[in-house]
This record gives sequence, structure tokens and C-alpha cells, in this order.
Amino acid sequence: MQDTRIALVQMRALTGRIEANLAGMEQFTAHAARSGADIICFPELSATGYARRPASLLAEEVPGKTAAALARMARTHGITVLAGLVEAGGYPPQAGQRPFITHLVCCPDGIVSGYRKTHLGRSERPFFSAGDDLPVFSLPKARIAIAICWDMHFPEVAACLALKGAEIIFTPHASPEVSGDRRELWLKYLPARAYDNAAFVAACNLVGQVEGGRRFSGGLMVFDPRGRLLAEAGGPAEEMLVVDLPAQTLNEIRHGEARSMRQNFFLSFRRPELYRKLLD
Repeated sequence: MQDTRIALVQMRALTGRIEANLAGMEQFTAHAARSGADIICFPELSATGYARRPASLLAEEVPGKTAAALARMARTHGITVLAGLVEAGGYPPQAGQRPFITHLVCCPDGIVSGYRKTHLGRSERPFFSAGDDLPVFSLPKARIAIAICWDMHFPEVAACLALKGAEIIFTPHASPEVSGDRRELWLKYLPARAYDNAAFVAACNLVGQVEGGRRFSGGLMVFDPRGRLLAEAGGPAEEMLVVDLPAQTLNEIRHGEARSMRQNFFLSFRRPELYRKLLD
């Protein structure tokens, strides 16, 4: 990994108001690029808005119109854009097929890939399909991965991503206020995901009230590979947090010559044969 500058956004995403959402995202992306950021990450379903019941009405194919707009954004500003949308299910989409909660990775060179949320909450399962892959994306300065919201409550997700080489795990959220104290909850488990896997963890969330009275709590946090809080923000309004991720600690833990540092890469000492035996 090389030193990497990231930008995290908390924003209000209006359900179905894709053009308005994209216009706001364009402004944040331009600002992040002027700030020298290599990557900008928006919250879960930031382009389409977060909605469960009419989700199929918001669904788009990838590639499609919104994916193309995000790809242009990345190309225009020379920055990798991570952004969420409701993706139509099936290839080609089939009648009755539930859509996916997808987060795209749009690179400045025009390459668009993405991740489909693998762990759905009880209220999401009737309306969405779960993804079945945990990809890692190689960017010029770092290998990154995405774990959307509830995914990060499952330690196996972060462990699999780190074992596949992920150095930065972005975790875009759509956490409403009714879920509880968002900051208190994040401080319970996100530092552990970073520390146990020797990875940077970067979280962002939707903010503000949207249609139907649902209100999102916002929040921006970054943890370093030792589980320390590197930076945070998160008032009641839209905002962006720009953070420098120094590569030295991660590289020392994962690849360094000092034995004392490499012992902190706990995944190197796993015993998968034991786990398989106990779970059989």
C-alpha cells in the first residue's frame, strides 16, 4: 500500500431523485478532487436513495444510465468514486427478480465494477437479493474492499476481505436514527474489524430526513490498522471528511521485517483446519 488520501461523505439522498442526488455528489467529488483525494466514498444507495418497499421501481441495470453518470464523474475529476444504487437483479433482469443493494467502484480510467451487499437485514430480505461474492479491487495506491452497513457486523466478512488482500475497507451505511446511537454502536465493532484484520476501516452514512419521515443519523469515521480512531465528523448536515491514510503501519504489520510487528497480523496465525473440524 502507498499513502492514500480518501474523502468520506455524509449526504441526504432523496428516494428516486437520482438527478438531484447525482448533482450533489458531483459537487462533493469536485471538492474532493481539489483536495487531492484519491478516492471518494458516498453512503449506501446514495444515488437512488434508500427505500425498501418501492425498491424494484428504483432498480437500474449496470451498466446503465446512473452507472455511466458516476463513471463520467470519476473520469472528469480524476478520482475513484464509490457510490451506491439499486441494481436490477438477473442477467438480463427477470420479472419478479429482487434487486441488489450495490456499491459501484468507478475508476478514472473508465473501469466500473462493484459489490453487492451480502448480508441483508430482516426488513430488507423481502425486497432485495443478497450478493454472493466478496471482491477486492486493486487501485493504483491500495487494494480496497466494500462492506455495506450490516455486513460489518459479521467478522467473517472483514476477515475474508483482509485475507484476499484488502488494505482499506469502506463501509457505506444507511443507518436511521431509530437504530440507536450511531457513534456508540460504531465504536463497539468497527475498531475491532480494523485491529483484528490490520486494515483501515472507513465508514460513512446518510443524513437527514427523507420521504416517509425516515431520518438518518449521519456519521463519518476512519480507524487505522491498530484500531485507533484516526478521524471523525458527523453533524446534522451534509459534509465531507478528507483523511490521509499513512501506509507505514499497515505495511509493517503485514509485510515488515520486524517480527514483533508481524505478530500483530493475526490472520497469519489462523487455524482453518480447526474451525472446519469444529463446524462439521
